[in-house]
Amino acid sequence: MSHNESNGDGLTYAQAGVDIDAGNAMVEAIKPLVRATRRPGADGLIGGFGGLFDLKAAGYVDPILVAANDGVGTKVKIAIETGRHGTIGIDLVAMCVNDLIVQGAEPLFFLDYYATGKLDPAEGALVVQGIVDGCRQAGCALLGGETAEMPGLYSTGDYDLAGFAVGAAERNRLLPRADIGPGDAILGLPSSGVHSNGFSLVRRIVTHAGLDWNATAPFAPEKQLGVALLEPTRIYVRQLLGAMRRTNAIKGLAHITGGGFIDNIPRVLPEGTAAQLDLSAIMPPPVFGWLSRAGKVEEAEMLRTFNCGIGMVVIVAADQIDAVTDALIAEGETPAHIGEIIASTDEQRVVTKGRLPL
Repeated sequence: MSHNESNGDGLTYAQAGVDIDAGNAMVEAIKPLVRATRRPGADGLIGGFGGLFDLKAAGYVDPILVAANDGVGTKVKIAIETGRHGTIGIDLVAMCVNDLIVQGAEPLFFLDYYATGKLDPAEGALVVQGIVDGCRQAGCALLGGETAEMPGLYSTGDYDLAGFAVGAAERNRLLPRADIGPGDAILGLPSSGVHSNGFSLVRRIVTHAGLDWNATAPFAPEKQLGVALLEPTRIYVRQLLGAMRRTNAIKGLAHITGGGFIDNIPRVLPEGTAAQLDLSAIMPPPVFGWLSRAGKVEEAEMLRTFNCGIGMVVIVAADQIDAVTDALIAEGETPAHIGEIIASTDEQRVVTKGRLPL
């Protein structure tokens, strides 16, 4: 019997639920999308066993590589349940590249991991389109990825995403700087909404409120609830790279993700210091007021779960507030002065005054 013949009794991978042809079809469908992310150092081609990047071609002299990985949490469940897959990839890229820029690093390339119970090539291509959009916003190349079809591990229709980003910074430009200290100012850059953390609580509040994803969003009457909550995470890379090049005055950055202000700002603070935030200077988008009221979520829980309207924190010397603010505005940002660094030996590294205007 030749290798191409079958007696009809042999099991196949397709019968076990894995469609190799569907995977190949998806790769072909996304090749032109991936090419759109080309940048110096990467040619934007996929299909090999690994992706290559030329640091010298990217213009680095004495680079330190910085790597980050993340997912989008249970926000992906809203994309699945609404059938809206086109922006969740932006969230995936954002959660990784925003973690690179806070260390002063320019994102260079990105890889994704897309796991599903049964691969739908059209749906997968939509997810990758979002990843491509995110990479283009961040200026990094989509260098490769993995699509895994795993029947029995994921229910039909379910999928999950993970992202991996690598960036570089010249050795003398890494953040946070060692000279962060009392008197430094804290600026906040606005978020687009909930971004990509806290969605287990968001989904519980939505269920508790008796709403479905097609309902009118109570906080955005012009949108369906699912659409409003899928608003993608903002990517701050180009704005911050531009401001750093214009001023060289940014001392530290904190990406406000899981853990909110309370857990993320201390990650860049030296011993003996704390962040004092003026909550009344923050203007949370309406979604946060609705979540707080509908879920009866206390302010302290809001501050530790959500970004509450500030997706990125910027620390600068007091005499550089105007220069950095002007540079950020020139890059299209709208920074707010929301606090300062104070001397403190207390275990509590973030202290607040005023109330969130929810």
